[in-house]
Amino acid sequence: MGARERILDSAMKVFGQHGYRLASMELAAQESGLTRQALYHHFASKEALFRAVVEAAFESACGAEREAGASAEKAGKGLADVLVAQLEARFRYLFDRIKGAAQAEELLAEHKRQTEDLQQRFAERKLSLILGAIERARVSGKVALRDGLTPLEFARSIEIAIHGLDLKTAGPGALADLERSIRLMVAGAAAPHAIERRPLRRKR
Repeated sequence: MGARERILDSAMKVFGQHGYRLASMELAAQESGLTRQALYHHFASKEALFRAVVEAAFESACGAEREAGASAEKAGKGLADVLVAQLEARFRYLFDRIKGAAQAEELLAEHKRQTEDLQQRFAERKLSLILGAIERARVSGKVALRDGLTPLEFARSIEIAIHGLDLKTAGPGALADLERSIRLMVAGAAAPHAIERRPLRRKR
């Protein structure tokens, strides 16, 4: 683990234990095994450190989502299974980061206040991961969407639906609820299979 990664990992623990307001560069430096001056060499302020922690969490969540989806696709899974694997990986990573935080509500509020630009950038990344899975399933013939529904519209619908997951209050059943929702959405978006009709043979 490099110096930056060690600092971000340590800072995530400090913010989780103390919240944003009570966390300090001194505490982050101590947790990292650095002097405060050495920490300032990497990050100019607590705000910059917090943004870097949020960005690293976003990157890791997207990475987990991408890897889980790729594994499901490699195993020949259908679209619902691929999307469930992707989104469960994303939210499991985020749940794990939040559930141990003593000041989760404060951290999420600060995250919304300070990192709106990062949220927008990663919203586009998250949408592209879902859209990519839908497009690949469509091209490979694993799914056909109903008439008039585009892959982008379907991807946006999924992202809108999963915004209902609250990281602060999510319990053990949250991922099961997520899976049910995704499977229902895929079933509703998929075009019904055409029934092959063969002419009846006449009796002789």
